[in-house]
Amino acid sequence: MSKKLGFVGLGVMGGPMAGHLAKAGNEVTVWNRTAAKAEPVREAGATVAGSLADLGAACDIVFLCVSRSEDVEACLDELTKHARPGTLFVDHSTIAPAVATKLHGVLREEGFRFVDAPITGGSMGAQKGQLTIFCGGAPEDVDEAIETMKPYTKRAARVGGPGAGQMMKMANQIAVGGALLGLCECLSFAKKAGLDVKQAHELIGSGAGGSWAFENYGPKILNADWSPGFTVKNQRKDFAYCREAAKQLDAAIPGTDLVDDLLGNVKDDWTTAALYDVMLRMGAGD
Repeated sequence: MSKKLGFVGLGVMGGPMAGHLAKAGNEVTVWNRTAAKAEPVREAGATVAGSLADLGAACDIVFLCVSRSEDVEACLDELTKHARPGTLFVDHSTIAPAVATKLHGVLREEGFRFVDAPITGGSMGAQKGQLTIFCGGAPEDVDEAIETMKPYTKRAARVGGPGAGQMMKMANQIAVGGALLGLCECLSFAKKAGLDVKQAHELIGSGAGGSWAFENYGPKILNADWSPGFTVKNQRKDFAYCREAAKQLDAAIPGTDLVDDLLGNVKDDWTTAALYDVMLRMGAGD
């Protein structure tokens, strides 16, 4: 008998992901704080739950894709009220690694299972079903999660035990920040040098300086399109978790600290690629 799936959080990432599960023929129940965001997934064949508690009671595997650590904890408090023992909760949110580790233990004591499975690949990756997923948890639970989330996965792997998925996501966000700075610093320099910025993007992006940021954020910079995508607010939230984890590990992340400071000059609801605009306004002595 096929498993009944639940999905909580239908934003720019979660909405397409839940849609892929429904379109693949799974029985999917969804919930979102803003009910209107559930409509596209309902049209794809999902059922909309009246409450988190109802969704938890109806499903064998529940995926979460919300914002912060406290949001995950609040959702799980409701989801577990009537959930069956053995229910598997898979968290795609980016949260503090220490919180993910704690949740593994708390849910296990309550008779449930938990996998921390943060995602990377951006909104386009979610729409295309091409996300990379870092999974932390018991091997058998991770295997079950990976098999179920194939409709929106490019690559998924177990990276360790409880909390390891979030630790890998912290490492990922550190790399993302550095690539973002490289892109924006490069193109702002080219602009001030009087070079053709479009040509610079094409030529440099095709060589050793190329990156995911060049490919995905470059067009937004060329069009001065600061609409998200991934917002500055969410990026800086993730950087805060990076700093918290780095402090616990006694690890230096000066590049991440710099990018976070620079993003403080960008509107919270803009895409992180708007860092280019900040770089253009800065001078050599800033």
